[in-house]
Amino acid sequence: MQEVKYESFFDGVKACIPTVLGYMGIGFAMGVVGKGVGLSVLEILLMSVFIYAGSAQFIICGLLAIAAPTSSIIVTVFLVNLRHFLMSLSVAPAFRKESMLGNIGIGTLLADESYGVLVNALQNEKQPTLHWMNGLNILAYVSWILATVLGAMLGEFIPNPELFGLDFALVAMFLGLFLFQVEMPLKKRTKQTILVLASVVGSLYLFMWFTSAEIAVIAATLIGCFIGVVTHNE
Repeated sequence: MQEVKYESFFDGVKACIPTVLGYMGIGFAMGVVGKGVGLSVLEILLMSVFIYAGSAQFIICGLLAIAAPTSSIIVTVFLVNLRHFLMSLSVAPAFRKESMLGNIGIGTLLADESYGVLVNALQNEKQPTLHWMNGLNILAYVSWILATVLGAMLGEFIPNPELFGLDFALVAMFLGLFLFQVEMPLKKRTKQTILVLASVVGSLYLFMWFTSAEIAVIAATLIGCFIGVVTHNE
């Protein structure tokens, strides 16, 4: 079996293929939704270029549909994307030898999906290079932009993307990434991994009762991190 490499830009591109397949479905659906709320193809393109956040873009479309004020859209998107701070913080030690500019580039294009691929590599005790990370991030970024634009251009011919399962594409991709991430920790540190997962699920369910989904996700993540640190030496 050929060994997976984490060195060149092209190695990162190859690692991004599963992400591209997921982006094609959910990005296309995003373009259809954006077109449905009255956005032009150019506006959808600019949104994908400058925001580059699937969940946030769907939320923006929903808020635009109800004529929400600009201030509420900005605050909501900020809360939704606040998790990226924690994501970037958790992988920053892996690239501490890289330049400030290189780290800014990684953080700018780091998405949930590329983060999942990166974490899977780190859990397998691999050390991805900056070139590998750029290949992963840039292909994912370009794929998302193309998918949303195609959805905007062809969306009028597919009024109901759910019929083709496009709404489930991102969920399926996240499920695959999740399984890859927990497989090894469950084998090496079974008790700790189960405790962390239970604390995240339990706290997420609890916080969802009295706060927003965005805050609940951030709080559950922090609690999971705390449990992971406390049980690390057990």
